[in-house]
Amino acid sequence: MKKLFIAIAMGSLLTAACDSKKEAAPEVNVEEEAVSGAIRGDVDNQLSEAEQVRGWQLLWDGQTTEGWRGAKIETFPERGWFIEDGILKVEANGGAESANGGDIVTLRRYQNFILSVDFKITEGANSGIKYFVNPDMNKGEGSAIGCEFQILDDLRHPDAKLGVNGNRTLGSLYDLIPAPEDKPFKFDEWNTAIVIVKDNHVEHWLNGTKLIEYERNNQEWNALVAYSKYKNWPNFGNTDGHILLQDHGDEVWFKNIKILEL
Repeated sequence: MKKLFIAIAMGSLLTAACDSKKEAAPEVNVEEEAVSGAIRGDVDNQLSEAEQVRGWQLLWDGQTTEGWRGAKIETFPERGWFIEDGILKVEANGGAESANGGDIVTLRRYQNFILSVDFKITEGANSGIKYFVNPDMNKGEGSAIGCEFQILDDLRHPDAKLGVNGNRTLGSLYDLIPAPEDKPFKFDEWNTAIVIVKDNHVEHWLNGTKLIEYERNNQEWNALVAYSKYKNWPNFGNTDGHILLQDHGDEVWFKNIKILEL
């Protein structure tokens, strides 16, 4: 009888161990997630079952302003941004930077993550997705400070020809590292921008293609920053921070904004 009890107990422990393994989320393959543009479902602004298992979270619910505020105010802007049919739109205002509703940021700060954002631009538009944002860095005029995945109509906006070697074009790390000219951007269609941060390693992806990668918090990074527009901002890009969507005075659309913390 004693042997039978021991066998039953061992069997229960084995079953529990197997069940635990079944419930555990699979290990994240960062590159696979980026190539697929996250594992999306058929419904906008909702997580697929596969995304939920992997631990993805929505940063925007597709209906409200919950989880976001103005970069330089404690509430969501009363003008300049609006929600329509599951799309978050920043209004046109003559191309002026942060002169209407202003940038919006997540309430939380993030450190290691895969960020996925679908965006669509209008003709001649300029905007950006920023990360490592510290809203207290720049409380004056202009956009809040942080590393930026540039969103731009390269063919029509003059900013594409400024900077150095194209480092202000679509997908670039703005004013620091240029994205290649040959990139899978689809004008007048939805595109998926992905930013991957794993400790000091950062990557920009567009529609399943890696555009750039870099290491921060080292001598090379600091030298790069020293020759950019960010040279006067202490410790730029070397910390965690908020995620930001930019108001640059042009109409740009966003949806399916989500994050996987690593």
